[in-house]
Amino acid sequence: MRAPRLAVLASGTGTLLEAVLAHGIPVALVLADRPCRALEVGAAAGVRSELVERTEWSFGFDRAAYTERVVKALQDAEIDVVAMAGFGTIVPALPDAYPGRVLNSHPALLPAFKGWHAVRAALDAGVTETGTTIHVATAEVDDGPILAQEAVPVLPGDTEETLHERIKQVERRLYPQTIRRFLASL
Repeated sequence: MRAPRLAVLASGTGTLLEAVLAHGIPVALVLADRPCRALEVGAAAGVRSELVERTEWSFGFDRAAYTERVVKALQDAEIDVVAMAGFGTIVPALPDAYPGRVLNSHPALLPAFKGWHAVRAALDAGVTETGTTIHVATAEVDDGPILAQEAVPVLPGDTEETLHERIKQVERRLYPQTIRRFLASL
């Protein structure tokens, strides 16, 4: 029986991907929704890196058709587990194609502060701590079984950028550890 094949979906700088690779976790595919550094990181590491470009950003965006393209690319690469790593397009049918096998990292202690601007929301709420959550993604955004969480204090004078960077430092350690445990459980 072969080891589970992992895909990492990214849209940005690829720092989470770098962390996964630095922890020695084999990645079979890097998939991005836009040209980004994460594709370069994957290619430089010898990982198949594929752009399934999202070209439409209006309300008319055909999310179902785009999701079909993403799922086809994953299936073509014989992927078993998907790790979302800052993927900027919501693909709600992806958990249906990979039930219980889509992981996501979120910069808050879920169920608090769901959505794209979680760090800003935590600051606006005046909380004294927030953090990062690794969870199994479901069709509902930032929902699903929690696999790991770690708190990060909100410090006086924090900006969205300074707080988010401290959260990312924890995330770059916690996400690879959680992915490794998850893959070993399959």
